[in-house]
Amino acid sequence: MKKLIIGLFSLLLATAALLYLSPAVLLAGMQLVERQRAGLSLEQIAVGDLNIHYYEGGPDDAQTLLMVHGFAANKDNWLRFARHLSQDYRVIALDLPGFGASDKPTGSYDVGTQTERLANVVQALQIDKLHLIGNSMGGHISALYAARYPDQVLSLALLDNAGITSPQPSELMQLLQRGEPNPLVVRQPEDFQRLLEFVFVEPPALPASIKDYFAEQAIANSAHYDRVFAHLIERYIPLEPELAKIQAPTLVIWGAEDRALHVSSTEVMRPLLRQPTIVVMPATGHAPMIERPQQTAQHYRAFLQALPD
Repeated sequence: MKKLIIGLFSLLLATAALLYLSPAVLLAGMQLVERQRAGLSLEQIAVGDLNIHYYEGGPDDAQTLLMVHGFAANKDNWLRFARHLSQDYRVIALDLPGFGASDKPTGSYDVGTQTERLANVVQALQIDKLHLIGNSMGGHISALYAARYPDQVLSLALLDNAGITSPQPSELMQLLQRGEPNPLVVRQPEDFQRLLEFVFVEPPALPASIKDYFAEQAIANSAHYDRVFAHLIERYIPLEPELAKIQAPTLVIWGAEDRALHVSSTEVMRPLLRQPTIVVMPATGHAPMIERPQQTAQHYRAFLQALPD
């Protein structure tokens, strides 16, 4: 018995050391717990010459919610939000081409090209009708998708979406216009904490080793993100002419304290959308589904439940 106790204690020490020394292992464990809580599994599918990774869960016969992340992000952004919806809906959260674990094509990353790549993913997954939700760049893509494929989209939800010229320029736009570094691209370790403080009013609590790991990954991808951001700017597609083409009821959720995309964008969108519902969340930044996952999901569920049958 004494040997067994010593053995178990040694195993626990070794496991703790491994987690401490290997943030990648710790992160994988954290993601596994979040996936299980959300009822999602990790999947991948070949779409043309691209390998696309995504999470999927929920009842097979339920309506599909397709979740599209923003710039320099990935499918993990939706995990804590999805846990409040996967009991009643089929949830799919994907890594867009060029992000997360999905392949990085050599072509353009403007929203028009990414919208057509998204259409190819939807076709490969054999989804006929869907509820589409996107954040930031993913909201820009989602809105463009709803305008181009109105017969497929049952509803649209846009969380702090890009694509609108706001009456009041955001802090991000002002920084870029002055020629200052893009705060959304991490180039050195200390930039990651600044990124968190820029995106969130209350940054998520993360172990120091995980922060360092995220910073390393972001730095390794900085040249790619610079290229993607350049495509988004140089090949910009404004949403203002597209919004009237959207047939689906649309929920717009915006963080009142968003520093990346100003909340005054909602003033532009409201009269251009056919069936808008606008929610401004106080004390919230650029990614409500991460910063306030339960509250954001409550707004989204109420919107879905109010849709006509």
